[in-house]
Amino acid sequence: MNNITNIQEKSVPVVRKGIPVLLATLIAHVLSVFLFFFFGSLSVTKGSFFMVLAIFYGIAFIALFFVYAGLKSVKPAEAVVLTLFGDYYGTLRGPGFFHVHPFCTSFNPASRTHLGQSGDVKQSKKTSAEGEESVEMVENKKISLKLMTLNNAKQKINDRLGNPVEIGIAVIWRVVDTAQAVFAVDNYKQFLSLQTDSALRNVVRIYPYDVTPNIDTTGDGIADEGSLRGSSETVARRIKDEIQEKVNIAGLEIVDARITHLSYAPEIASTMLRRQQASAVIDARSMIVDGAVSMVEMALNQLEEKHIVDLDDERKAAMVSNLLVVLCANEDPQPVVNSGSIY
Repeated sequence: MNNITNIQEKSVPVVRKGIPVLLATLIAHVLSVFLFFFFGSLSVTKGSFFMVLAIFYGIAFIALFFVYAGLKSVKPAEAVVLTLFGDYYGTLRGPGFFHVHPFCTSFNPASRTHLGQSGDVKQSKKTSAEGEESVEMVENKKISLKLMTLNNAKQKINDRLGNPVEIGIAVIWRVVDTAQAVFAVDNYKQFLSLQTDSALRNVVRIYPYDVTPNIDTTGDGIADEGSLRGSSETVARRIKDEIQEKVNIAGLEIVDARITHLSYAPEIASTMLRRQQASAVIDARSMIVDGAVSMVEMALNQLEEKHIVDLDDERKAAMVSNLLVVLCANEDPQPVVNSGSIY
C-alpha cells in the first residue's frame, strides 16, 4: 500500500457460515480419532501400510484444530477487521457466526483504550498482593459501530477578550469506515480525543463569553452579537464541523456536539459576577430614566394642549424636578400637604 490513508473498507473475500463448518470439523475430528485407533490396531498385525494411515489421521486430527481459528462471532453493531500475513484482508460486519481463513487475525489498535462514557471497552478490577486495587482494560479486538459518547475533562481556555473560561463538551460519534479507523491513524480513539480538544480551543477563542460590541465572530468583517453564552448552538455546531473535518481521515462520523459546562474560571468568577450585576443595574436605571423622561414630557404636553394651567419656565423646571425624583426614586415618595399658596 503506497498510501495507507487512502485505504477503504472492504468485505472479506471468502466467508462461510460458521455452524456448518463447526459441525463438519467436529465430525471430522471424531472420525479421525476413530480411524487413528482403528488403523493403529491393524498396523500391529498387518504391516506398516496401516501404520502410515494411522499417522496420517493423527496428523489430520491435529491439523483440524486450525479450522477453529477461523471461526468468528460478531454481535449486532460490531465489526471485525481482519489481516492476513500483515495485509488487510477485509471486515466482517453484521451479526452472525462466520468462518474465514484460519490464519486471519483480528486487528484493533484501540482495543484497550477507554474514552469517557463509552462502553465498548470493559474494565476489570484487580487486587494486588499488597491489597491495592487497580483497574485494567479488558482487551476487545472487535470495533463497535454504535453511537458512542466522548466526554473529555473541562478545559480552561481564554475567550476572545482574554478572559479565562472553563468549558466542557460532549461529542456523539461512531465509526463509519473500519479500515481507515485502524490503519490511517495509530489509535482512532486517542486521535478523536486530541482533535476534540484542539477544535474546542480554536472555536472558543473566537467568541467572547458575553455579547460584546464591535466583535466579529463570523469572519465576515461585520460586528455581531455572537457569544459563548448566548450562541451556544452556533458554537457547538462550529465545534462539530471542525472536529469532523479533522477526523475524516480516521473514518469517523461526528453525529452531534453539545456544550455541557460553561463558566468563568474560578480566579475571575467573583469579579465577573460583580461586573454583570453592575451592568444589569446600569441597564435597569437607564430604562427607568428613559421612561421617566417620556412621562414628564407627556405630562407637560397634555397640560399645555388642554390649557389646564399655564406654567412659566421656572415652574416647569420645578415640576420636572419633582416628577423625576418621584419616578426615579428607589423608595415610594412621601406626600407633603401644602396648606398655603404655591407661590
